[in-house]
Amino acid sequence: MTLVQLRHLISLAQSGSFTRSAEALFLTQPALSRSIRALEEELGQPLFDRVGRRSVLTPFGLDALQRARQLVFDADELASSGLQMREGRAGTVRIGLGSGPGALLMTPLLKTMAISHPSVHIEVARGPTDVLARRLRERELDALVVDVRSLSPAPDLRVSNVVEMRGAFMVRDGHPLTRWNGTLRFDALRQFPIASTPLSDEVARTMVERYGPAAHPSECVTVRCEEIPSLVEVVRQSDAVLLAIRSAAPDLVELVLKPAMSATARFGIVTLARRAEPPALAIVRTLIAAVMHD
Repeated sequence: MTLVQLRHLISLAQSGSFTRSAEALFLTQPALSRSIRALEEELGQPLFDRVGRRSVLTPFGLDALQRARQLVFDADELASSGLQMREGRAGTVRIGLGSGPGALLMTPLLKTMAISHPSVHIEVARGPTDVLARRLRERELDALVVDVRSLSPAPDLRVSNVVEMRGAFMVRDGHPLTRWNGTLRFDALRQFPIASTPLSDEVARTMVERYGPAAHPSECVTVRCEEIPSLVEVVRQSDAVLLAIRSAAPDLVELVLKPAMSATARFGIVTLARRAEPPALAIVRTLIAAVMHD
């Protein structure tokens, strides 16, 4: 039994005529007759009674027709669903966002999905990179957008769409450090609370090279949180100094230190190397290119 045979059954039941059904199906009448006869033989019951020139469903044929319609409908729905998923118009995508990507990508991503892709189910998880990586490996997430420098390299992980973004020390407008006379050095910043997300080893190494051992994040960062928007709000309302990617807080004032900070974050999409990606992930890739830049 095939879907083609079931479609032939449905067509003949609607028209009652082998001739008209054969024309509608672009078949010869003998070919349609063979298809119906083969289906009847497989089912072990006649589907049609021949009444004059018309073909009328038998009682068994009526029951078979209802089931055939449901099977064909389900098959068509499955094909349509597959097409929509392939084109990124349906399905589910589960994304884990690190602190920096969360600050830049969260709202644009949810807004894009709600407005332009309402049939796609989007789930966003937040947390430390190691926790998100574990959930990715356990297939609870489809992809991560994180600082790839904070991720331990592994053969089962694939990194793509990498963008590099500049880090900076920032304060509110009117902060005492914005009125600093002379060269602004790191020691001056330590007079105030320094707020930051957890930083990669590479950024920590850069800070120590630029400003000495006291600049290691474990020493100088006094306010640490995974959520950059919360840190930005704290800095807006206090004398704390924010260390983060510059784009996360364009309204804050960037401090120009000597020597210059010259540290960057490298954000990218992380997926499992041997796992098929959900088609809707292409939407995230496009959005990263549009949103995540200095």
